[in-house]
Amino acid sequence: MEGPLSKESDLIAVCVMPDHVHLLLAPTSKNLVDLIGKWKSYSTHLIWKKGYKGMVWQRSFYDHALRRDEDLLMVAEYIVCNPVRKGLVEDWRDYPFSWHKWM
Repeated sequence: MEGPLSKESDLIAVCVMPDHVHLLLAPTSKNLVDLIGKWKSYSTHLIWKKGYKGMVWQRSFYDHALRRDEDLLMVAEYIVCNPVRKGLVEDWRDYPFSWHKWM
């Protein structure tokens, strides 16, 4: 993946839903707040280039730090299964906007 996430974090999983985004990542060179801000700016410019006008992201975001006993693969699978839980697809592999690094 190009952009700020590729060089400043280890992207583990992503799921783009119709009204929100889930990211599982580990910052490598910036703190999380700065990294998310940079990512929001980068993605907003890409979206505007496609003709969308107006605000793309809300100001805040919800974060959750994983504890040592939480399994990364299980959390990644939970993230990519969001479209299944929302009834968009029956199998997460059929949703084109989900990915995790063990696929």
